[in-house]
Amino acid sequence: QVQLVESGGGLVQPGGSLRLSCAASGSSFSINFMAWYRQAPGKARELVARITSGGGKTSYADSVKGRFTISRDNAENTVYLQMNSLKPEDTAVYYCNAEAVVVVKTYLYWGQGTQVTVSS
Repeated sequence: QVQLVESGGGLVQPGGSLRLSCAASGSSFSINFMAWYRQAPGKARELVARITSGGGKTSYADSVKGRFTISRDNAENTVYLQMNSLKPEDTAVYYCNAEAVVVVKTYLYWGQGTQVTVSS
């Protein structure tokens, strides 16, 4: 079993920045990739950014390219999302997601979510 714990959400003014963190913990697991999703009220959950474990390959939603940066600390099994130039439309609950191998099986895990509100 793997637990994902997010932190770093909050209220920020348009144009501001926030940094989200997500730490994975458990026993006998390895991470294939980690990602951030978000869900705004009345909308479907959408992929924001994703990073692979080995090569650190990243991908982003078009709406956040150039403003958000995903990174990870493999030794700490932690993924970060640096969010700059935030817009009101970035307001959502942000969820950490990870694909992990536990023993010989692959599972998808989700964090509890952290609220990001962009408002003046």
